[in-house]
Amino acid sequence: MVILATVTTAQQARAQSAPPATFADLVDQVGDSVVNITTSAIVAGRQGGPAPMVPEGSPLEDFFNEFLDRQNPERAPRRSQALGSGFVISEDGFIVTNNHVIEGADEIVIEFRAGFELEAEIIGTDPNTDIALLKVEADAPLPFVPFGDSEAMRVGDWVMAMGNPLGQGFSVSVGIVSASGRALSGTYDDYIQTDAAINRGNSGGPLFNLDGEVIGVNTAILSPTGGSIGIGFAMSSAVVTNVVDQLREFGETRRGWLGVRIQDVSADIAEGLGLAEARGALVTDVPDGPAAEGGVEVGDVILSLDGEDIADTRELVRVVGDSAEGQTVRLLVFRDGDTRTLRVTLGRRETAEGIGATTPDGAPVAPVSSEVLGMELVPLTDELRDSLGAQGIAGGLVIEAVDPASDAAAKGLQPGDVITEVAQQAVDSVGDFRERVETATENGQKSILLLIRRGGNPRFVALALGD
Repeated sequence: MVILATVTTAQQARAQSAPPATFADLVDQVGDSVVNITTSAIVAGRQGGPAPMVPEGSPLEDFFNEFLDRQNPERAPRRSQALGSGFVISEDGFIVTNNHVIEGADEIVIEFRAGFELEAEIIGTDPNTDIALLKVEADAPLPFVPFGDSEAMRVGDWVMAMGNPLGQGFSVSVGIVSASGRALSGTYDDYIQTDAAINRGNSGGPLFNLDGEVIGVNTAILSPTGGSIGIGFAMSSAVVTNVVDQLREFGETRRGWLGVRIQDVSADIAEGLGLAEARGALVTDVPDGPAAEGGVEVGDVILSLDGEDIADTRELVRVVGDSAEGQTVRLLVFRDGDTRTLRVTLGRRETAEGIGATTPDGAPVAPVSSEVLGMELVPLTDELRDSLGAQGIAGGLVIEAVDPASDAAAKGLQPGDVITEVAQQAVDSVGDFRERVETATENGQKSILLLIRRGGNPRFVALALGD
């Protein structure tokens, strides 16, 4: 019976993962909720002769436009059009697309598969995730599609993309989930990679699971030619739903803000801290803000937030960004060889952009250059502070030279870097540095942790001790 049950379960699993005989039923189920988007805007035009006739939305259009730009630098206003895709998420006309599809547009026209068109207004945009929310007014309820759980998707699952590729109108392509959790260049990236054909014009269109739920918004492709080579990216619904909810309620995003500067924990930094494994987000700076008020300190390693484990800095940024402004969260941090729990009430990231740390200047110290761990060091003076733009740093040691054969050089330390902490304690003199190196060596440590600042940006570096 056990063997039979095992075989039966395996057969059911294979049946569930098998491709459908046709995707036509799925297309009929969701197709009317997918829309083509045409935007127009007044842009600088061209003078100086006839332009070549190419189909609107053709890949050749950009080529000829760039050629004419070079030949005719003088420009006059003209109206330009762009094409994209989107999908309806409510019967009263809310539509999701990419921000880059509608950015800068002064007119947005939504074309439905049934053949009618409606003008749309912009409710809100989020350039960080490239998501935009539009609204149309219709005489009757519109067909719409729900969001699904992108985190439930597995590599190898079937997906279907719909949209307006290369201006060809409503089009369908199918493929599988090639990878998940992809990051391209954004702070909040969480892309599903798929081999379903995605081309120019598909931007903003939905990526469906086999239940007809949107598990991603088609956003980008990786291609040396500009056309699909089977590497497409859709922003996961786990990210999109949170953004859309905020745009719908506030017309803007309101992400949580912790108020720390952080870096990943490498293996040698973990060893220098006494941390059992290289994970979490290492705090390099705590400006005035929520984290400072909650007791977070430089050198803390944030291991979890509200019970959710933090693997690295990217995950911490995502989890905090998904939290609400004003929410009180529990941080589990590693400090001085032990863990402790802190409570922090989050601020709002959008209003905190650009805030930095400031500290009072320290008293001047006579410069005495000396070598430690392959670095020529001198205390930070007012003169050096001005020349290095380090007015916000009290105390510290300035690196004057680095031995090319040293571990410091291998770790990227450079002349002009300012060392503010050694072994997680402030340092004002070369003697202080040497004492901490000796103590660490006596304790059997293989590395020692430095906090350095370069151009105002702090980061931790673990340098090897001994030969």
